[in-house]
Amino acid sequence: MNFDQLSPRRQEQLMAFDRLLTIMDELREQCPWDRKQTMDSLRHLTIEETYELSDAILEKDMPEIRKELGDIQLHLIFYAKIASETGDFDMADVLTSVCDKLISRHPHIYGDTIAETEEQVKANWEQLKLKEGNRSVLGGVPGSLPALVKAMRIQEKARGAGFDWDEKQQVWEKVEEEMQEFKAEFNVDSNETIDHQRAEEEFGDLLFSLVNYARFIDINPETALERTNKKFIKRFQYLEERARANGKKLTEMTLAEMDVFWNEAKTAPGF
Repeated sequence: MNFDQLSPRRQEQLMAFDRLLTIMDELREQCPWDRKQTMDSLRHLTIEETYELSDAILEKDMPEIRKELGDIQLHLIFYAKIASETGDFDMADVLTSVCDKLISRHPHIYGDTIAETEEQVKANWEQLKLKEGNRSVLGGVPGSLPALVKAMRIQEKARGAGFDWDEKQQVWEKVEEEMQEFKAEFNVDSNETIDHQRAEEEFGDLLFSLVNYARFIDINPETALERTNKKFIKRFQYLEERARANGKKLTEMTLAEMDVFWNEAKTAPGF
């Protein structure tokens, strides 16, 4: 399609993308820091930017989301630029590859396959990946993912292959079963020494079953836990501020005294 035939907004988008590619070329040639970077040196920075984007999404901070998306886009351009210098690939190869994959993985849009539900789409996706050479439906789960996210992805991919519970009640029964097993073996009322390796294994089973149930009721466990983390941080910092305002140190306060400020935080606006 001719550039002039595109909508004004699409023309702006393409021009902005071209501008970023041009700036990356200039920085790579002229800036000592940018010139020195490698894929390895950028990796940890990319991970950091991804977590910053995740935080912005949880906070529903649209200006911050826009900023962090820009930072991540810069990193993607940077990797492609480095690869182009070694002759491995460039940004055109990256974008062509992902476009080809999206088309091949959506035969219900670009072919004659029928998929009318989200579950059918997911099942087709996993089957297509196996045809492309993947030996296992779980092969696409990155080993470095945080355990909670990994558990969710493992279960989603297993479901795509048809390995899953039928009803959420079955999953909840499994949660209760794992809870009872954990409680029976590691009784909280007992002071006896426990087998920590065994306890860790059973606790992992319990967490895995809870992730499974969360999936059945459309809750992302990672998001849920992170929101709880953020809530705890805000309330604890409120507790610290109230203690300082009263000339007290937390280490010198009783739990009952701290609970007074904690309960205040629970009813304070924004907490």
